[in-house]
This record gives sequence, C-alpha cells and structure tokens, in this order.
Amino acid sequence: MAKIKTTHVGSLPRGDELTPLLLARDKGEAYDAAEFDAKVSAAVDAAVKTQVDAGVSVVSDGELGKVGYSTYMIERLSGFGGHIDRKPAADLAEVPNLAKKLSAIMGSQEFVRASCIGPVRKVTLQPLHDDIRRFKSALEKHAAPDTEAFMNAASPGLITAFQVNRHYPSHEAYLADLADAMREEYETIVDAGFYLQLDCPDLAMSRHTGYQDLSDEEFVKVAAANVEALNAATANIPPEKMRMHICWGNYEGPHDHDIPLERVIDIVIGARPATVLFEAANPRHEHEWKVWKDAKLPDHKILAPGLIDTCSNYIEHPELIAQRIERFAGIVGADRVVASTDCGFGTFAGYGKLDPIVTWRKLKSLREGADIAASRL
Repeated sequence: MAKIKTTHVGSLPRGDELTPLLLARDKGEAYDAAEFDAKVSAAVDAAVKTQVDAGVSVVSDGELGKVGYSTYMIERLSGFGGHIDRKPAADLAEVPNLAKKLSAIMGSQEFVRASCIGPVRKVTLQPLHDDIRRFKSALEKHAAPDTEAFMNAASPGLITAFQVNRHYPSHEAYLADLADAMREEYETIVDAGFYLQLDCPDLAMSRHTGYQDLSDEEFVKVAAANVEALNAATANIPPEKMRMHICWGNYEGPHDHDIPLERVIDIVIGARPATVLFEAANPRHEHEWKVWKDAKLPDHKILAPGLIDTCSNYIEHPELIAQRIERFAGIVGADRVVASTDCGFGTFAGYGKLDPIVTWRKLKSLREGADIAASRL
C-alpha cells in the first residue's frame, strides 16, 4: 500500500509564553535576545516532535520565530515603516456584531501593520538563518527516516497586500523590487534542504480585503502580476522544490464575498511551484473540487487540498478525510495528492480560535484518514 503524504500550511500555535516576546520584538521594544532564542528553540523542538508523533509526513518549524506569516519581513528588508489600520474584510463589514464576537474569540491582531515608504532592499537574513538552525536541530532529534520538511516565505504579492504601497509609482514597480529583495530568502530555504512554501492569499483573499474596491477583472490583473513576480523571484529554483498556498482568509466569517476559484484558477496553475495547497474543507469552498477536476492541470502539478478546517474545533472524522482524498485522487491519481489543511493553525501570534490540543488531534486524524484512503486506492 503506497502511503499518502500528509502536511499542513505551516503556522502552528505559538502559546502564551512565546507570544509576548514575539509582539514586543515586532513593536521594537527591548527584549532579551538569548531568552527569545531559547524559547523559540524549545517551541520549535516541541512542535516538530508533536508533528512527527501525529504522523505528519512533511513538517514545518511552525513559523514560531515569526510574529506572523505576512509581516515578518519588515525586520529583514528596508523600505517599511509606520502603522496603518486595514479595512475590515468586505463580508465582516456587513455584520459588525459578528465581527466583534469573532474578535473576542480569536483575540486581537496586535502586530505592526507597516506600509512601504521607501525603496525595498534586503538588509539581513540573520533571522532566517536562526530559523533554519533551530529547525534543523529539532529535525535531527525527532524526524523519522521518511520525514520531509518545508519552510514558509511570503510571496511578493502577499507583501504588497499587507504592506500597502506608499512609495512606488505602480504596483508592478513595487513587485519588481520585492522579487529582487526576497529572492535570496527563497533560495536559502531550498539550499538548506527544505521545500520552499510561498504563501499566496493575495491570489484569493485579497479580493475582499485589500483590493475590495476593485472589480473582479481588475483584481485578476493584479493577481496575474503577482504570479509573474513570484515566477521571476523563483526562476532559479526547480518547481518540484516549491509549494504554494492560496486561501480566502483564516477566519470564521460569512465569506460570501470570496472570489470564486474558477476566476483565478488559471493564474494559480501558471505559478511555478509544483505543489498547490488550497482550501477544500470549509463550507464555502469544499464544492470547488469540481473546479480542479475541470482545470487543465500540467502533469507535474501536485494537489494538496485542505481536508480539515482550521477555523473549527471540530475534529474531522478519518472517514470524512478519506472520502475527501478520494475525490482528488480521482482527478490526478493518489500519487499526486498530499493531504493538507485549509490554512495555518496560528497565522499571527496571539490570534486564533483553535485549542493547541485540538490542532494535534486534527493532524492525527488527517494521518488516519490518509491511511484509510490509501488502503482503498
């Protein structure tokens, strides 16, 4: 029986001990560097062990050294500063009472929301080297012989969506400098022996968040430009060494303003990474497995559908997971399916709904479901 791999989108819960340190560092407040490194190292060590124990095939460092997946680069690049509040997502703006309830449950997003206020250039990759060192140490202690590993990085388009342009004459000019500035980070991750995962919610979520004032047609042009920049920045990396993740936002909102997958599917497929991770478990996007069925997928593309919902503390039954896997195996074959999650479990420090214990149990159920599907396929 061929084993079906399992993975997840990357971020994991940071915990109450680590979160204050991450937020203080993000705000430029004084912190003890040795204490920070020790606590992050311990958290990564525990996260890798727990992933391996849960049967995860392709593990990550949980992004535990970052305050968030989409803003961490401001400590590595020049050109960013200040703080601006973002517009509420279009769906939540229509239900303000629900938005307040969700904020009370999820926690507050206290990280700095900088803008691009000057030329973007690489300043330092030391935080990345620290992340790699801590991750390798944990893998040496806990990885099984067949365990694989990946590390996350923000795509150029994602950075434009969160760090609003206040400097460049055009979106394309901003993207061009970001591609140049981020290229070394991407290549360093692969050179360290990991898969590179490009996080790309800018290709879907941004339609109803940062670009909600555009038409669908205008947004699709932005998304196409973002993928063009991603492809340029990763030109030296083999597609099979890369994954990319698209999503519509990791929050329990109405999501009735989400752009349909069929509007952006061709752009997503045109990106260089071979493996595509995407939402396929939540009630707004589970039906879109048919879009993948109808798409013209190149033979080298691997589908990593989200089979468990990261906005709900329900633990999906392994049989349900197996059924969902079988849908996608029927499209590309079981050897081109990796069982994944809809989104990250801890996108920002101090923000999230899932209990950490539930996170690990969901990943264990994912493994069990993948084994059931493999026995039938």
